[in-house]
Amino acid sequence: MEYCIFTEPQQGASYDTIVAHAQRAEQLGFHAWFRSDHYLVMGDGDGLPGPTDAWTTLAGLARETSTIRLGTLVSSATHRHPGILAVQVAQVDQMSGGRAEFGLGTGWYAREHEAFGIPFPDKRFGMLEEQLAIVTGYWATPDGATFSFEGDHYSLVDVPALPKIVQDRMPVIVGGGGPRRTPEIAARFATEFNIGFRSIDGFRDVLENLDRVCADEGRDPATLKKSVAWPTVVGRDAAEIARRCAAVGIDPEGDHDEELVGTPAQVVERLAALGELGVDRVYLQTVDMTDLEHLDLIAADVLPQLA
Repeated sequence: MEYCIFTEPQQGASYDTIVAHAQRAEQLGFHAWFRSDHYLVMGDGDGLPGPTDAWTTLAGLARETSTIRLGTLVSSATHRHPGILAVQVAQVDQMSGGRAEFGLGTGWYAREHEAFGIPFPDKRFGMLEEQLAIVTGYWATPDGATFSFEGDHYSLVDVPALPKIVQDRMPVIVGGGGPRRTPEIAARFATEFNIGFRSIDGFRDVLENLDRVCADEGRDPATLKKSVAWPTVVGRDAAEIARRCAAVGIDPEGDHDEELVGTPAQVVERLAALGELGVDRVYLQTVDMTDLEHLDLIAADVLPQLA
């Protein structure tokens, strides 16, 4: 499996903190560094000194890292017009030398939209599907040609399909746990399907359903990378686990079925179980971005046992 770091800067992080976190992940050999696309803190925190913008952040990291892949898990279809989004992501791909990855979802955080005055329609799957059609069509448009699109939500007319992405194909990540609509959209547009915050049995159920939907859509499920995201807390002993749980609002005495919490040996066992399910990539959600020693511990005591 590929092991990626996924974090939530809206919970409180400056750009300098973000850079230090991503650079440490790169130094330690993690495959990718991903961030959420949110502007408003969740829960009881104050979110200071945020907020930060996801694609502005990734543009900076494109120039301040050199090997680690960079992306969003996931951008919200409500936050940006797809014509502009296609330009932003392609530019980050150029700035990084072809290391950008693009996750897109419907958006869900109603309070965030209210706070920033972002429209939040009740029905958003149509927006998501059209955005994916636009950005993937835009990036696939040959040199010298223009791109047009006419849909229920968006219209583009003879737009120059520039800048070009560096990669032959931009990795496109679609995720969710719905039984039909999300896996159908993923089967049509995505290179990766992501499942978030479930138990091992929950991940298995979604993956089995994904295979059925892919078959219905005429997509070979083997061509769709499968990934999961797990809130992650690793500690050498109970005291270290409790300290890290407290820092990110996880109950250290909980059952942790839908979280990755424990000693290195316990975490290795659960990650190995994901591999047995056919998971190709795991996003380790590490919310406390000032705790760089957490990344060090995972890299030193967990990943070598999974190689």
